[in-house]
Amino acid sequence: MEKAKKKWTMPSAYTILFFLIIFVAILSWVIPAGEYATTKTGDIIAGTYKARASSPQGIWDVFMAPINGMVGTDQTDGSISISLFILVIGGFLGVVNKTRALDDGISTTLKKFAGKEMWLIPVLMILFALGGSTYGMGEETLAFYPILIPVMIGVGYDTVTAISIALIGSQVGCLASTVNPFATGVASQTINISPGDGLVSRLILLIFVTAISIVYVMYYASHVKKNPENSVVFERRQQDLEEFSTKNKTIDEKISSKQKTVLILFGLTFLIMIMGLIPWTSLNKNWTFFDDFTKWLTHVPFLGDLISRNLTPLGSWYFTEITSLFLLMSVLIMFVFHMKESTFIGAFMDGMRDFMGVAIICAVARGIQVVMNNGYITATVLHAGENGLQNLSSGIFIVLAYIFYIPMSFLIPSTSGLAAATMGIIGPLGKFSGVSGSLVITAFQAASGWVNLITPTSGVLMGALAIGHVDLLKWWKYIWKLMLILFIFICIYLVIVSMIK
Repeated sequence: MEKAKKKWTMPSAYTILFFLIIFVAILSWVIPAGEYATTKTGDIIAGTYKARASSPQGIWDVFMAPINGMVGTDQTDGSISISLFILVIGGFLGVVNKTRALDDGISTTLKKFAGKEMWLIPVLMILFALGGSTYGMGEETLAFYPILIPVMIGVGYDTVTAISIALIGSQVGCLASTVNPFATGVASQTINISPGDGLVSRLILLIFVTAISIVYVMYYASHVKKNPENSVVFERRQQDLEEFSTKNKTIDEKISSKQKTVLILFGLTFLIMIMGLIPWTSLNKNWTFFDDFTKWLTHVPFLGDLISRNLTPLGSWYFTEITSLFLLMSVLIMFVFHMKESTFIGAFMDGMRDFMGVAIICAVARGIQVVMNNGYITATVLHAGENGLQNLSSGIFIVLAYIFYIPMSFLIPSTSGLAAATMGIIGPLGKFSGVSGSLVITAFQAASGWVNLITPTSGVLMGALAIGHVDLLKWWKYIWKLMLILFIFICIYLVIVSMIK
């Protein structure tokens, strides 16, 4: 009797990322080491590259990389703030799910959108695109997948559709960042131009890439709904239905008043998070309402001390503040729903446990950047690009600059870090080819957003796939056509804009 052949299975995200760490470590033995001089703030000074003693990364460095990816090093920021944010969101959702407010709320939503489910896709993708374009929405989307997936499963789509709405929506927004301070702001400041330079062309790009992406996702979703076998994750469909769908759950006909209050607090939490992350004063210097209000509030006798003298105004928040927000709202929901302390702790810990894998993936992904920086090969790769983009025509230069930023975005996933590291070098090179600094910024942002849709070094992507139980290869199989369409369109668009003087 013949033995049954073992079926090949896709390695886990952890394995893929660990092999990438090993690969980059091997490169540190091959690529010459180098470094740039930097300013006091850590920004690279153009034209200061020099070779240095090699720093090949060994076996111990490989195993240290995920640990350093979590806690950080002198050269690389750790992912601890993102990972903790993910864990607390898991706890928050665990508490909300304990109230069954989401289950019943999703059921009500499905009834209201009966026959009009497809309209959820463009509406939500536009909202996520605006978030990505204005303040670089990325890691924050991880909070939405546990909500979107049950809704999309419930109306006949799949987990890939749900992930696409938030991930593709937010990242095409980042691709065409209009006033994103972490990309547009840092890059503009580096080459001493206004963030408003090139705003119109970036806005036009945002409209086009968002429209292209919406059509792509809607086309896929419609085919999945007509025939579930068209789903790239069809083999998991039954498991996904059991885990995510609310169809087979016993749902109350009416939502209780306590559940309605929980849903209000749930929505308010995300609204406050978004309001806190949008850099209002960076968008307009006169938009100082939140700063003024916070300053007034913290100086009110007794009340200022009771709340906190160190309150951070909305618009200046980051992961520390939004993580604290989710913790606060979890406790508030406990009191509103009259939940026992033991029940609350159990629900919160169960929720955190569900997101533990996602939090660890972010740290392992950051480990790749740790090995790159510790091996001093990032600067060498950057220097090669610096030498290769000189004295070219405007059209060729801007396309090559875009292509150059694709591997650089893989090596340096942080948009602000990549902008600070490269824009002082690549931006001035454009002048020799008659390309404006604002268009170079557009090319950099377009490459960064494009890469974030497929790179395993992105904690956002790997986290989203982990939540939806989608293999990376399955995601690539689904998205490669969109990537090709966006790549060609962006190249053509950049050439056209470079020709408009």
